[in-house]
Amino acid sequence: MKVRAHLFISGRVQGVFFRDSTRKEALKRGITGWVRNLPDGRVEAVFEGDKEMVEDMIRWCHRGPEMAKVISVKVIWENYIGEFSNFRIVR
Repeated sequence: MKVRAHLFISGRVQGVFFRDSTRKEALKRGITGWVRNLPDGRVEAVFEGDKEMVEDMIRWCHRGPEMAKVISVKVIWENYIGEFSNFRIVR
């Protein structure tokens, strides 16, 4: 089953390679979508892929890379669209 999740991650998540690490982790799981920094200090991401892999990616986002200190992860489940061909960092 394919799913789509839209995340907002708060804490010390900018300047700690969160976006690059997210891209690498998503690619390992075959997830498509994107990740970006927000002006308010959060990281926003959209994941599309197999439900099990997206759920695993969300669990990873609760810890993030080694230097991150994640305080909260807000997950909004959306309808799967299948609009992405890869996973990328957007500005």
